[in-house]
Amino acid sequence: MRSYTDLFRTREFTPLFLTSALQTAAATLGGLALGTLVYRATDSPLLSAVSMFGPQLAQVVGATTLLSAADRLPPRATTTGIACVFAAGTAAMATPGLPLGAVFALILLLGLVQSVGGGVRWGLLNDILSKDGYLLGRSTFNMMSGIMQIGGYATGGVLVTVLSPRTALLIASALYLAAAVAAGLGLTRRAPRAAGRPSIAQTWRTNALLWSSRPRRTTYLLLWVPNGLVVGCESLYVSYAPDRAGALFACAALGMFVGDVTTGRLLPPSLRRRMGIPFLVLLATPYLFFVLRPAVPVAAVCAGLASVGFAASLVQQERLMSLTPQELSGHALGLHSAGMLTMQGVSAALAGSLAQFTSPGPAMTSMAAASLLATLALTVGGGAADTARTAAGSIARPVREPGRAARQD
Repeated sequence: MRSYTDLFRTREFTPLFLTSALQTAAATLGGLALGTLVYRATDSPLLSAVSMFGPQLAQVVGATTLLSAADRLPPRATTTGIACVFAAGTAAMATPGLPLGAVFALILLLGLVQSVGGGVRWGLLNDILSKDGYLLGRSTFNMMSGIMQIGGYATGGVLVTVLSPRTALLIASALYLAAAVAAGLGLTRRAPRAAGRPSIAQTWRTNALLWSSRPRRTTYLLLWVPNGLVVGCESLYVSYAPDRAGALFACAALGMFVGDVTTGRLLPPSLRRRMGIPFLVLLATPYLFFVLRPAVPVAAVCAGLASVGFAASLVQQERLMSLTPQELSGHALGLHSAGMLTMQGVSAALAGSLAQFTSPGPAMTSMAAASLLATLALTVGGGAADTARTAAGSIARPVREPGRAARQD
């Protein structure tokens, strides 16, 4: 699969793409509205950050209990149902006078549901596309996400100011309903990839199998930790610039878009496989300057430049799929998504706590420094050459699964 045209000629790619676009727009608009609503009510950087990224904190619960469902539930019905649940939950959070505790309870409930959704979506994408098309397809989804976030944050900033955060939440709920309609009408009925009922025991068994391989472990950690710590920096945009946070988020999304286009379409495979670590370094470095409390225009440029580095996840996801059996692809990608989002939620809470006792700028610099240290530790830790090759995204030796023939890269 060599072009974007080939992708959109593939059956089911377009409806899945449209469903994801609507969900991304809803999440972007709803997150900004909720973060602003909570910050206005509490004047707390910590609570504002957790309200925006709180659903991610529930991912660890879903990853250890529900993730086997990603390969054992019918994709169309599950995708449609998850969008409906988010529509209802987002509308409920717009209820005037809703206690803050109830808001955070809804946030955690939606995060638990979301932990299954990532595995279902990306597993379905892996089924729809050929092996050589996954990275281009995922890059296209990431570019769409960047565009929707640019538009969503810019629009959300206007809606929150001109109308109200609650009105913006209701619009986000309507977008989730539109995503449910797109999935229900556009996707075809497919059987689950794996037989049997979802269960906690099966989730643990498959997690243990995926975690048993050192190359996969390192790849997962590179996908989760440096990325998540930098998202902690992003979670402080609202408290850093309360009236211009939408501009910071939009510039960050633009940078992510540029990185995804460059990595997914322009870089040759031989170079792309070596860009994992350089991208992670770029992801964190610009935030080191936030200790100087730059003005919003300079901060926006730094945010955009840093977000180019999110393209590291494309390199590492391609590596992960080369190490994973096809029948476990949904679970493996769900574990990646759940672990990444969990780390983002934890990092948002940590960054908010630091900002509570210092200020947003120094807290962002601290999170960026921690991200660089994590990248360094994962690259050279243990002194294993294989770890360094895996971090760069290169192709390593085949990994033998227990009870299976060697899987060739």
